[in-house]
Amino acid sequence: MSALRPLHLAAEIGGPPEYEAAPYVELARLAEHGALDFVTLRDSFARPGPDALAVLARVAPATERIGLVPTVTTTHTEPFHVSTAVATLDWVSRGRAGWLVDVSDTPAQARLFGRRPAAPAADLWQEAGEVADAAARLWDGREDGAGIRSTATGRLVGRDRPHHAGFEGTGFPVRGPAVVPRPPQGHPVTVVDVTGGHSVRTAARYADVVLVGAAAPERIGAVREELRARAAGHGRDPDTLRVLAALTIDLSGGERPAEPGLESAPRTTAGAGGPHYRGGPVDLAELITAWHRTGAVDGFHLTPAEPWRDLERLVNGTVALLQHRSRFRTFHPGGTLREHLGLARPATQYTLAGGTA
Repeated sequence: MSALRPLHLAAEIGGPPEYEAAPYVELARLAEHGALDFVTLRDSFARPGPDALAVLARVAPATERIGLVPTVTTTHTEPFHVSTAVATLDWVSRGRAGWLVDVSDTPAQARLFGRRPAAPAADLWQEAGEVADAAARLWDGREDGAGIRSTATGRLVGRDRPHHAGFEGTGFPVRGPAVVPRPPQGHPVTVVDVTGGHSVRTAARYADVVLVGAAAPERIGAVREELRARAAGHGRDPDTLRVLAALTIDLSGGERPAEPGLESAPRTTAGAGGPHYRGGPVDLAELITAWHRTGAVDGFHLTPAEPWRDLERLVNGTVALLQHRSRFRTFHPGGTLREHLGLARPATQYTLAGGTA
């Protein structure tokens, strides 16, 4: 495994809705046993079941190292509440939180709230970017160490260091300041799925991790280059952007011999729900290695077709083999999700600007 380009792996732990915490805890622990960077829990306003962010807040104290990334829908949701909820998850997980930004674009979901009709996807993703911007300002609104209660005096320390966000979006203003101290990571990790295409601009400007669903590394490589160019255009360092291939994996079958001359051919198909891999754990390890070697991806986000079966085979089969071949780490390199991903903890924008309270 190259020290310059480590392989990053993440997995989805959702499936049929569960109304108890135990299944999610066990799946997260299994992923943690494999030293995966993080787990996601997909959610939407149309999905039955408990709220993903609340579920992972319950998973947090039952795990130690694994990153926790719930879907957070920015449509119909107040940006102040979004930033507060994600910051809270970062605190209760001791710096392991992220959020998978998503939007709600159907009339049926809009009627659940009754506040406004469904909007075009491009407008919703512009709004999602503005929510990400406002959230970052709110997280920075309490400088490190500000708003922490002293056990000796019972008073708040650093009360003179809040900053108002002063954000004016196209559809909302956010004044602030935040009511939660600055998160342990500074900014919890922002994840955006660009498979649908509408979210590319938002991802290039605000995402730390981008998920790309495609059945071939060449296609992901093209998206990666576009994202890096756009990120540079926003003044970002493109090397801080992690691009993960998103695949649904079905490990119910056995290994299949490769056809002559196609030993490295990816065994993936493009389906209605995104690209699928169907095969065995060893073949999946070969695919992961081959795609990563091309430089098209920094890693993979894998969604098990059947959570219990496929995640177990992923961790104890594919990941174990990658570790044996020194292609993937055997332990988490740090305590926070940013450390797992090799991302620095950002300074507050107010400190960088030399601002004062």
